[in-house]
Amino acid sequence: MSNSTEIPELRAEHCPRRVDEIDWDRWQPVDRATLLFVVRDGKILLIRKKRGLGAGKINGPGGRLEPDESPEQAAIREVQEELRVTPEGIRHHGELRFQFVDGYSIHVWVFRADRCLGVPVETDEAVPLWFPTEGIPYEQMWADDRYWLPLLLQGRSFTGRFIFDDDAMLDHRLVELN
Repeated sequence: MSNSTEIPELRAEHCPRRVDEIDWDRWQPVDRATLLFVVRDGKILLIRKKRGLGAGKINGPGGRLEPDESPEQAAIREVQEELRVTPEGIRHHGELRFQFVDGYSIHVWVFRADRCLGVPVETDEAVPLWFPTEGIPYEQMWADDRYWLPLLLQGRSFTGRFIFDDDAMLDHRLVELN
């Protein structure tokens, strides 16, 4: 056995299937990304993703951080690219860590904005969809969204850890921070 302090790459054959099987202090994501939800007048701006992770699902606009970019800068850029609007009144609400049993992992910063400049338009990446906050189509979204999105809508902060096998959520731990 090696005395190395390196974190072994998580591969499908030895990837944990429960949150408490991971040393989250040493866990390193493959990707870092953002989600940003514009919420105003009792409605939330969501998208139907056209490509990438979660294509076909309804989600918030977002995407991967570029080198030397802060999570907030990435969130704004992604909304501009995906919907051609600029979010304003942005607040950080949470961080989510996802481990997939195939070895993929992603750390996501979650933001909320209370307005945006411009009118959302469809792009090659996304179709904009406004929903009443009381009518969010969770059945068309990732399984974890139904746990933490209500906290965001209530103005609360949170951190979450999730294990997925493709689209199926195997385990999760969500902690409200305030």
